[in-house]
Amino acid sequence: MFFTAYERGHPAFLSKIHQKYFCPGSRISFPGKFIKIAGFRLIILSKTIFIMLEAVRLSKTFDKHEALKSLNLKVSPGELFCLLGANGAGKTTTINLFMGFIEPTLGEVKINGLDVTRHAKETKKRLAYIPENLNLYGNLTGMENLQFFAGLGGTPTDKATATQLLTEAGLQKEAVIKRVSQYSKGMRQKVGIAIAKAKNAENLLLDEPTSGLDPEASNDFAQLLMSMRENGVAILMTTHDLFRAKASGTHIGIMKSGELIHTLKSSDISLNELERLYLETMKSTVYA
Repeated sequence: MFFTAYERGHPAFLSKIHQKYFCPGSRISFPGKFIKIAGFRLIILSKTIFIMLEAVRLSKTFDKHEALKSLNLKVSPGELFCLLGANGAGKTTTINLFMGFIEPTLGEVKINGLDVTRHAKETKKRLAYIPENLNLYGNLTGMENLQFFAGLGGTPTDKATATQLLTEAGLQKEAVIKRVSQYSKGMRQKVGIAIAKAKNAENLLLDEPTSGLDPEASNDFAQLLMSMRENGVAILMTTHDLFRAKASGTHIGIMKSGELIHTLKSSDISLNELERLYLETMKSTVYA
């Protein structure tokens, strides 16, 4: 049995931990479950790593246009899978299928092993979604927005907890009680992260979340994603930013014309090599 252990804010990696270290009869053998032991949040990994987000031969056709062609993709706990590609590559279609906004033409899309089409209500409880432009209520404060959306997600949040979540996400304390209409885009995205944390979301879907952010705000956002990864959240993010994909992602996929052309670990490629591969892929012809 193998484990990966995460202590909030401080990842600790434990390997080859045997059941003798735990009380006999303790139910810790279910893959993919989070167990709290001695202050650690454990993700139990058996020989078959539990998949949080999965697409299986996933296809989507609009009229006669194939927006997505037989996509196979897996994201496990603590992984950040970055989807790169030009506009129209199928990235947002992929996110919309995971969200259940549209139904697949062929194939399956699963969250925590549950088919999104057949278990829409249950799968939505297990994820959070931050689009390129997060729609918050401008006449409400950051705190009020968090409380409202967390409540909709079934996790009522008091003012003290909301304030803590928002400040942990990088908002200044005085900004927490300001109307969102006064927020920058970066501040709005931080509210989105805080809402995801309030919901205890196991999965996070991001569609171009750093588009339009200045370098400092983009870096701040990346640090927030790293924190969520360390707490075992599975993250799927679409982006045009090769640097951010390489720096933040554990895995990278390059899409073109609805197909996932390349899938690789970010640790296996340099930024220069990634840029070269991306440009070569964009110039190449994809045959049906």
